[in-house]
Order: sequence, then structure tokens, then C-alpha cells
Amino acid sequence: MKAVGFLSSKPVSDPDCLQVFDLPEPDLRPTDLRVAVEAVSVNPADAKVRQRTAPDAPLDAPRILGFDAVGIVEAVGADVTGFRTGDRVWYAGDASRQGSNAELQAVDHRIAALAPTSVSPEAAASLPLVSLTAWEMLFDRLQVPTGNRPGTLLVIGGAGGVGSITLQLARRLTCLDLVATASRKESADWCREMGAHATVDHRDLLAAYRASGRNYAGFIAQYADLSQHWAAMCELVAPQGRIGTIVETPDRIDISALQAKSAALMWELMFTRSAFGTPDMAEQGRILFRVARLVDDGVIRTIDTDLRHGLTAETFRAAHETVEIGAMIGKLVVKY
Repeated sequence: MKAVGFLSSKPVSDPDCLQVFDLPEPDLRPTDLRVAVEAVSVNPADAKVRQRTAPDAPLDAPRILGFDAVGIVEAVGADVTGFRTGDRVWYAGDASRQGSNAELQAVDHRIAALAPTSVSPEAAASLPLVSLTAWEMLFDRLQVPTGNRPGTLLVIGGAGGVGSITLQLARRLTCLDLVATASRKESADWCREMGAHATVDHRDLLAAYRASGRNYAGFIAQYADLSQHWAAMCELVAPQGRIGTIVETPDRIDISALQAKSAALMWELMFTRSAFGTPDMAEQGRILFRVARLVDDGVIRTIDTDLRHGLTAETFRAAHETVEIGAMIGKLVVKY
């Protein structure tokens, strides 16, 4: 099969930072699906893996990138239930295995689900990773209330992929007052389209949030620049509130600043369940099943805003270049 990956970590400006490889088709474990990939999206995580995996010495074998995928099942493992050949599935993959930037991929069926039927494969490919991250952030980490219970959720990085789905899910499934950060008119408009009741400028987050007439936020979902916003978040989080983040930082942050408020800091990484084989690993398949139903019922929409074509090194190099700028609204998708 053909696949796009790398042997050495090179800057995106280097035309050889990604290469095409001819590889054997992936082995099928008993719990696996082997999928003929139709479309993928490119995430900041893809660029980080390329940048950080082999900075000093080349790898012994190619690393194939790609997490989000939509494709057709062409083989099922002996222990697989709930799927058959010919099914169109979607998933966000497993960081410890070869990725979806390939003609074929093997994925554990417990972290996959039938794809939505009302949208194209390339549109669906914009959702798995960000939907899993947003769902786990809201309902597993922050434990936001569903139904009619009031509260306020501040989403830092509202126009990005995860922020876009966080706003949609929270607007449709909770009664929270939703505030998103956005510094440009186009990103503020997008956040309101996704479900935000208000937007505030992240460049002076504390002042902008308070100027909106709000004092505290019971829940903060933090998707950009953890250390930059840490002091403001500690001021803005409500007593007994929760901050959830997906952003690592090399800087030291003072977590004792949360002590007086008995506030919590929660980490979210959607690869945790698959990386550790947790007993609830299949919960990711169930989340994707629910999200597919929400898409097909018209409750949430896909967030594909940039479509590229072709399983080529140049297509993915250009996609990485776009993602690394850090100004994406929605998601960049590649159709094979």
C-alpha cells in the first residue's frame, strides 16, 4: 500500500519533511478492522508528531501520520463484533499505531463506529478526534450538567476544531451560558455560529470577560496557550469550579493558585483510553456512535472548512504548513 510519513523530524519548509512509502498492508489483530481510507483530517497533533519524534536520528522504519479517518471496512478480526465488511466507519485512531495517511489502516473496533450517512466521507472526517476530545472534556473531565441546570462555560480557543465542537455540543445538550475567546471578526462570527452566546478577546482575557458582565465561570475548557492564560483562568474560575485543558506547556504554572477556591485542574487526552487499554476503552466507540446520530439528526454540523486532495507528500506538507500557522477556523480535510 501507499502511505505518507517520515523518517526524520524536519521543518515543514523542507520539501522532504514528508515522503511517500510503499509498505505492506497492515496486520490484522483479533480486535481490529482493516479499513480502506477515503478521507482524513489534519490536526495539530500530526504536526507535533512529525516535529518531535526523530529530531536527532532517523527512525528505523517510517512513521505514518494521521488520526482522523473515514473509510470502508475490508476485513474484520476474529474477535470483532458489530461490524462487517463494506461498512463505512469513522475513528480517531491510536497514537501508538501507524496512522491514517495511508491507503489501508488497522484500527481496534472498540474505538470506531459507523460513520454518519447524511454527509460525505470528507465532511465526516472533520469530526472524530475533535468530537471525542470535546465530549470527554465536557462530560468526563469537567462533568458539566446536562438538562436544565444553569452555569457558565468559558471556551478558550473557540474557533479551532475542538472549540467548535465543544460549543456545538454544549449549546445543544446543556443549558450553560457559553462564552468563547476570539480576537478576529471571522473567528468571533464562527464561534457564535457554533453556539457561543458571547465572545471575548483572549488578548486581555480577564478584562474582556469581566466587561461582558460576567464574574466567574463554573467551567473553563482551555484549548490554547495554557501558560499565557493561567493567571486569568485562576481569577475567572468559580469557587469549586473546574478547568480542563488539552495544552501541554514547558512553563511552570502555580497550581496552588486554585487552592482557595477548591477548584480543579483536569487534563484531557483522547488517546488515553487506547494507550492504556482502559476497561472503558469501548466508550470511545459509543461516543462516536452518539455523535454520528447527532450529525444525521441535524443537531450538530461538520466543521470542514478547507478541502485538499490526494494521498501525496506535497498535499500533506502543505496541509501541515497551514495547520502550523495556528489560525485555522474549523478543520482541514484531505480526500484520497
